[in-house]
Amino acid sequence: MKRNLFLLALIGIVIGFAAPARGADPATGFRGEYIAEVDAVGKKLLDLANAMPAEKYSWRPAPGVRSVGEVYVHVAGGNYMIPSFMGVKPPEGITRDMEKTVTEKGKIVDVLKKSLENVKSMAAGMSDADLDKKVKAFGGREMTQRQLMVITLNHMHEHLGQSIAYARSNGVTPPWSEAGEPAPAKKS
Repeated sequence: MKRNLFLLALIGIVIGFAAPARGADPATGFRGEYIAEVDAVGKKLLDLANAMPAEKYSWRPAPGVRSVGEVYVHVAGGNYMIPSFMGVKPPEGITRDMEKTVTEKGKIVDVLKKSLENVKSMAAGMSDADLDKKVKAFGGREMTQRQLMVITLNHMHEHLGQSIAYARSNGVTPPWSEAGEPAPAKKS
C-alpha cells in the first residue's frame, strides 16, 4: 500500500514538472526574438494609434501622402501580405484597398492589433528549419522566410517612425516618451 502511494506521488511530481513545458511558448531562438520584437514595436504602434485623436486620423502632411489612419492600415496590410508569401492566408475581409475603406479609428486600431497577432502566430507556428526555406515573394524574388520576417519588422519600424513624426506634427507626444519630455518653456 505504501509503495503504491509512493508511486502515485512520484507520478504526480513528474506530471507536475512536465505540465509547464507542454504549455510553454514553442518559439525559441530567432523566432522567439522575432515575437519579442513584434511585441515591442507593436506596443508602440498601438499606444501611438490610441493616443492620436480620432479627428486627426485623416490628417496628412501633404496631398498624395498617406494619412495617419492610412499608415496604420498600411502596416496592418503588410503584416498580412508578407506572411502570405509563406503560405499564411489572410483572414476574410483583408483586402488591398483597406487603406481607403477602413477609416474609423476603432476599426483601424483593431485591424492593426489583429495583424500583429497574425505575424506572431506565424512565427510561433513555424519550425527553425522553416526559417531557411526559400519562397518566392515580391514579383518572384527568391527569399528565405527569415528574410521576410526581417522585412516585416523593418516595415513596422519604418512606419512607426513616420507615425511619430505625424503625431508630433499634430501636438501628440508618443506615450512612452512623455516622462522624459521637457516641460514647455514659459513665455514671459
